[in-house]
Amino acid sequence: MKPEDISCPLPIGEHDTVQLSHGSGGRMTQDLVSRLFLWAFDNHHLNRRDDAALLDVARGKLAFSTDTFVVDPIFFPGGSIGDLAVNGTVNDLCCHGGIPRYLSAGFVLEEGLLLTELKSVVVAMKRAAEAARVSIVCGDTKVVNRGKGDKIFVNTSGLATIEHPYRIGADQLRPGDRILINGTIGDHGVAILSCRQGLSFQTPIESDTAPLCDLVQAVLSQVGEGLHAMRDATRGGVAATLNELAASSDVGIQLQSDALPVAPAVRGACELLGLDPLYVANEGKMLFVVTPEVAAIALNALRAHPQGVNAAIIGEVVAESSGMVSVRMPLGTSRIVDMPVGEQLPRIC
Repeated sequence: MKPEDISCPLPIGEHDTVQLSHGSGGRMTQDLVSRLFLWAFDNHHLNRRDDAALLDVARGKLAFSTDTFVVDPIFFPGGSIGDLAVNGTVNDLCCHGGIPRYLSAGFVLEEGLLLTELKSVVVAMKRAAEAARVSIVCGDTKVVNRGKGDKIFVNTSGLATIEHPYRIGADQLRPGDRILINGTIGDHGVAILSCRQGLSFQTPIESDTAPLCDLVQAVLSQVGEGLHAMRDATRGGVAATLNELAASSDVGIQLQSDALPVAPAVRGACELLGLDPLYVANEGKMLFVVTPEVAAIALNALRAHPQGVNAAIIGEVVAESSGMVSVRMPLGTSRIVDMPVGEQLPRIC
């Protein structure tokens, strides 16, 4: 079938070719997803736009998710494309409170990639899968001509079992809910940038890539139905993720700037480079939206876990300013935290 035989709403926005910003997680990504992929693959699972699809099965539910990783460079402080590919999909599955069970792995390899580098990536995936207690049960490998790729791209898809009775999703936010995060923001994006640009800082900055399945279960076991939503803040950072949640639930979100946890080295790097930590990618940070009654319990559960020692309550859900995110500054003023339009840091995950 020829492309012109399909009634597709193209071009997307102002462009007739794919742009780097289409992969940023911001407004152009949302435009591409809404006007092309959701149009083409229309079904009620996909249209909810959660990080993982909830699938009805004979007994219980499954969460299903997929992601593709194209990070540059493929090795960076604190990790590699290998553990990133495992952890990224594992964490998407956790956003419904699922227990990850199985992954697939698809590789696109460029001719000329060193076998030693490929081995390092595969070993990193093996270790990450073991840490998350998931099995990589199927996969595929393709090789493209030299110069037609960039060393290696990895796709992972995953299945998780849902073993709780609660309704957790992006459309479940309610006014009064509190927003928590399990630690400092912007670590991954700054680590990638420092490696890519050959920058060095007095305090080394490493990616926060990690599987968050145990952390999520620790919170879920303590607060139960008081947990309304979870989302890992990857591309587009906390800003893009919270804008997605606000839009899905038709509510506003207000953050407190002095409550946002940012490591001093990351804050300094962002000031030097003109970046806002709210828009910088993370790979081991989960946003939790809980009822006000269980916020303190959730915070204690996070801080009791090694991956949540720097957890904080960073804001709340409000009824006004539907679909918008704002941050309240120390002097009492507020600024809008909009969905990012372009790409601050390309090829970040």
